[in-house]
Amino acid sequence: MNGVRAVVIGASAGGVAALLKVLGALPAGFAIPVLCVLHLPDDRHSQLAEVLQRRLHRPVREARDKESVRAGQIYVAAPGYHLSVERDLTLSLSQEPAVHFSRPAIDYLFMSAADAYGSSLLGVLLTGANEDGAEGLAYIKHNGGRTVVQDPHDAQVALMPEAALALHRPDHILSLSGIEQLLAALEPSAC
Repeated sequence: MNGVRAVVIGASAGGVAALLKVLGALPAGFAIPVLCVLHLPDDRHSQLAEVLQRRLHRPVREARDKESVRAGQIYVAAPGYHLSVERDLTLSLSQEPAVHFSRPAIDYLFMSAADAYGSSLLGVLLTGANEDGAEGLAYIKHNGGRTVVQDPHDAQVALMPEAALALHRPDHILSLSGIEQLLAALEPSAC
């Protein structure tokens, strides 16, 4: 699966363990930026970036407004803010209304990243307890990007993967270990 310039991942219930699994085998020189939205309560500071960085031994940070997307960086959305990618490949944080009762919303990130990266985007939707991400993943596919849905039988909570499968046919339906292997094998496109 060559030609991928960015990966977006969305998850909700069960998402921390799922993220640790799928990002756990990335090779040391992995240069593709990964942007993650995990549904989080917006009433407190999140330690998701610190937890992921400590466990993955990779550069992980909470996304900052107007920051340029950098190769090899893993970004996580901040609680209470939608995360989007602008066409100039900078990040944007906003407090637009919640989508599927969530802010940050997976659909927000997926749709903006599809507009920014087009066919060089890979979207991954993992375990979760609502339908956020399903429309965004279909939008990625419609814009020429590649899509992966966690096998609902493998998901801690199957509702989110099932909602995605009801809307479109992804390129891959995989277990967490299958997604882990797919991401580890990605080669960034030559720019």
